[in-house]
Amino acid sequence: MTLSLVVGVDGSEPGLWAADWATDEAALHGLPLRIVHASLWERYEGPVFAQAAELPSEHVLAQEIVDRAAERARQRNPDVQVTVDIVPDDPEAALLRESGRAAAVVTGCRGRGPIRGALLGSVSHSLATHAVGPVVVVRGSPHNRRGANGRIVVGVGEAATSAKAIRFAFREAEARHCALDAVRAWRRPAHRTLAHPLLAGDTAHHHEERAAALLDDVLRAPEHEHPDVPVHRVTAEGPAHHVLLTHAATADLLVVGASRRHGPLALPLGRVAHAALQHADCPVAVVPQRAAA
Repeated sequence: MTLSLVVGVDGSEPGLWAADWATDEAALHGLPLRIVHASLWERYEGPVFAQAAELPSEHVLAQEIVDRAAERARQRNPDVQVTVDIVPDDPEAALLRESGRAAAVVTGCRGRGPIRGALLGSVSHSLATHAVGPVVVVRGSPHNRRGANGRIVVGVGEAATSAKAIRFAFREAEARHCALDAVRAWRRPAHRTLAHPLLAGDTAHHHEERAAALLDDVLRAPEHEHPDVPVHRVTAEGPAHHVLLTHAATADLLVVGASRRHGPLALPLGRVAHAALQHADCPVAVVPQRAAA
């Protein structure tokens, strides 16, 4: 059975950007597109219907929201099969449910919630934190959202959190016929261990070599499976989130992994994914991977 690509819309401009991106993504992978609007029928206060003499009923408004997004998708690519669904439920709960039966769930970076100045909307954050499948948060400059750079960036962390993200990134690069930058950040320890024979010389060189060796190891299998994808290995010194954001500044998509098992003091998403979702200047795909028990 072919899974659908699901996009959540709420009538906001970021929601329409997400619908545009999802339409292009569905066309790239030959997937049907399912447009979902979930609401508990709160009164809409956004700009779309601000000029109307009377606000329509909540249900009529919901229908107008999905119809507008569907028409926009059909105009953007008539070959994409588009369906719509209106779910009378909390948006977070509804889209989390969708994540278990979709190829991916796409959402805008902000919705029409009460905290309009937030860098990341609560629905997007909840999806990225708890979804069982890939979540794409469409953010960044219009140029990067259009996919005009011909480059995808994937952050390479430990195998427990990045293996599925790496395979996701290879599939995206293959579908787009573009290059893939696999980025591994490294840092020198705060205190040098002079007694260790491997650290007796140039410690920077040693840590950079370890980062390069890790890239070779984790990329070996996916490179074999996707031989037509040009892969650029990038090792850079510095905090991982700074390194990734720098390299993704002119990318079409940033892919990061996320473990679904954390210690009590860990951030729910991890620092790298959290920073990417808050600050990246391009769409961000968060690909979950369940850590071994």
